[in-house]
Amino acid sequence: MHVTHLSLADFRSYARVEVALEPGVTTFVGPNGQGKTNLVEAVGYLATLGSHRVSSDAPLVRMGAERAVLRAAVRQGERQQLVELELNPGRANRARINRSSQVRPRDVLGIVRTVLFAPEDLSLVKGDPGERRRFLDELMTARVPRMAGVRADYDRVLKQRNTLLKSAAMARRHGGRGGDLATLDVWDEHLARAGAELLAQRLDLIAVLRPLADKAYEQLAPGGGPVGLEYRSPVDAGAREELFGQLREALGEARQREIERGVTLVGPHRDDLVLNLGELPAKGYASHGESWSFALALRLASYDLLKSEGSEPVLVLDDVFAELDVRRRARLAELVAPGEQVLVTAAVAEDVPAALAGARFSVAEGEVSRV
Repeated sequence: MHVTHLSLADFRSYARVEVALEPGVTTFVGPNGQGKTNLVEAVGYLATLGSHRVSSDAPLVRMGAERAVLRAAVRQGERQQLVELELNPGRANRARINRSSQVRPRDVLGIVRTVLFAPEDLSLVKGDPGERRRFLDELMTARVPRMAGVRADYDRVLKQRNTLLKSAAMARRHGGRGGDLATLDVWDEHLARAGAELLAQRLDLIAVLRPLADKAYEQLAPGGGPVGLEYRSPVDAGAREELFGQLREALGEARQREIERGVTLVGPHRDDLVLNLGELPAKGYASHGESWSFALALRLASYDLLKSEGSEPVLVLDDVFAELDVRRRARLAELVAPGEQVLVTAAVAEDVPAALAGARFSVAEGEVSRV
């Protein structure tokens, strides 16, 4: 799978830009702040419905504009599709596939698939659990696009349940009886049902990702492993119905504490992916270089997994080489160079290893031109 054309209107710094793309390696070179990352961010957004740089859509719309439009032509084998997203901060986003407007934004998931390497990836190892949950869920949705709906259902139920618990907690603090909790059992049921499906998918993902991550780490840092992935949750492994029952039971056990604190304390939104390097957790023990190698290994493992299960994703390397030493640059370049489509951004052309020679674009002052 590869993107053959990218079109942006009022996205980030671009009033309008059109970029014809080819299979193989394409490098966008230019000084910082000129819009290189904006281009690959748009490709990533079409793949995940989110940005790797910001948590909301508002910063993605060019200042002074009401909306932004992202459009990509995508080829998979002999099939070509046109996917389009209209970002409307504060209102519902819109989507079109092959000019049809009768689709939801999440219906575009799976048409564009990417694996993105970025400086922010260091937070996968050093950051809080939310970063690792996001990594799992984005990869899970790339594997199984229908999980976007399950995630949305879970988030909706969680929000409703938290609202109920918060009201009960406030009522208690002000001398009341704790608010009306009659519907809490119903919300427990809904949360456990959606949560069990999320847990089942996450556990399956980790099981297949674990050996791939260990292999990738060995390729990047020979002899430096092994690495391990461990899912940390009060709910043990099991079939989906078993997970459902365990989650309901855990919610029941936590209910009094939840009512006191006014928030849901049990569920996939509280779990963590523990990354181990040798016998120790990578967070807090791994060096800076080891942390980088681990983060890169997770991305390489994601790429290998998606490639083995379907169409090969687009590889995006956003300003990564400036963060790596010469040895890691060379190893990473060697591993990703055979990809069907590799998009690279760099402030300095010399940072990009020779193994990634290919098409090159200059990005400066809002202009993207082929060199």
